[in-house]
Amino acid sequence: MGTQDMRKETMTPRERWLATLHRAKPDRVPMDYWATPEVDQKLLRHFGRDDIWDVFKLLHIDRPVVVTPSYVGPPRPDGANDFEVIYRKVDYGDGVYDEAANCPLARYKSPAEVEEDYVWPQPDWYDYSSLPAQLVGKEEYPVEGPWSEPFYIYKDLRGMEQSFLDLAENPEFVHYCLDKLFSYEYQRILRTLEALPGRVTYFMIGEDFGTQGDLMYSRQHIREYFLPRMQRLMRLVHEGEAFVVTHSDGAIRKIIPDLIDIGMDVLNPVQWRCKGMEREALKRDFGNKIIFHGAMDNQQTMPFGRAADVRQQVLENFRVLGAGGGYILAPCHNLQAITPVENILALYETGYVEGWQ
Repeated sequence: MGTQDMRKETMTPRERWLATLHRAKPDRVPMDYWATPEVDQKLLRHFGRDDIWDVFKLLHIDRPVVVTPSYVGPPRPDGANDFEVIYRKVDYGDGVYDEAANCPLARYKSPAEVEEDYVWPQPDWYDYSSLPAQLVGKEEYPVEGPWSEPFYIYKDLRGMEQSFLDLAENPEFVHYCLDKLFSYEYQRILRTLEALPGRVTYFMIGEDFGTQGDLMYSRQHIREYFLPRMQRLMRLVHEGEAFVVTHSDGAIRKIIPDLIDIGMDVLNPVQWRCKGMEREALKRDFGNKIIFHGAMDNQQTMPFGRAADVRQQVLENFRVLGAGGGYILAPCHNLQAITPVENILALYETGYVEGWQ
C-alpha cells in the first residue's frame, strides 16, 4: 500500500465522476459500489462500523447519493408498491430477495378493462421537497436520481410469462401500459430535476434486454416498444444537464448502437462474460461514444475467485476499458452475500492504489 501513501486526492467524488463523464482527466478512476444488504452488513462487521458511508470513506468509494421522494399518497398494503404489486421476501439460502406475490393486471384483456377498474399511481403521491435535505452532509458526492425500468414493473403487473406473450399477442395492451408507466417515470425525473436544479449527476434509464447468450427480446420489439419511450426520458435528463446511465444485463451488443443513438451516455454493467460483450471490442467500437461503468465480474470472479484474481481483473479493466479515460470501476451487478470480504477489499484497494491518472 506504499503507493497509496504517496498520492493525494485533488478531487471530490462528485468532481471525479463529472470529470470522467465529461471525458476530462480525473485524479483517479472513480469507484462505485453495488451490493445486497447482506454484503453491507458483512462490511460493517468487518470494519466495526454502524454506517455504510463510513465504509465508503475507508475504501475511497465514490458512491453516489441516491435521492428518493417521500410517499404521501393513499395507504398501501404491507409490501405493496405504487402499482399494487405486493412483494414478499424469499430466502434463497445465501440472500433474501423481494419477489412479486401478485400480478394486479393479469386478469385484464384490454386497455378499456384496465381504465374501468384500475387506479394508476399519480405523481402527486410523492413529495419532492425533501430531496435537498437528503444531500446535506454529502454535498461532495455525485447524485443519482430515481431509476427507470418500466418493463420491469410491467412484468410484475402481468406476470413474467404473460408479459412476454403480450409483446407478440397483445401489442395494444403493451403500448397502453408502457405509455402509462413511461409517463409516470417522466414525471419522476422532471420533479427530481425541479427539486434539485443542476445537482443531479445522472439518472438510470434502462431495461434488462439481454440473456447470457443473446437479446431477451427481438430487436424489432425493442425498437417498437422501448427505444422511442426511453429516448423521451433521456432527452428530459439531458435538458436538465444530467447524464444518462443505461442499465442492461446480459448480451446486448446488438443494440448498443441503438442505445447510443437515443442518448445513452454510460453503459452499465458491462457483463463481459456474456456472448459478444468482450471488453476489448466494446472499447474499440464504442469507447469514443460512451463511458463504461461496472465490469467487475459478479458471476465468477467476485464470489468464487481469489483475491489475486480480483486484483488482476481490476488491472485488466483499467488497461482495457480505462484506456484514455471513460471508465468507472464497479461490480457488474450487486455483490452477493457469498462474496468473500477479502475479494471486496481487493477490488477497492487495488482500484485505489492503481487507479491514479
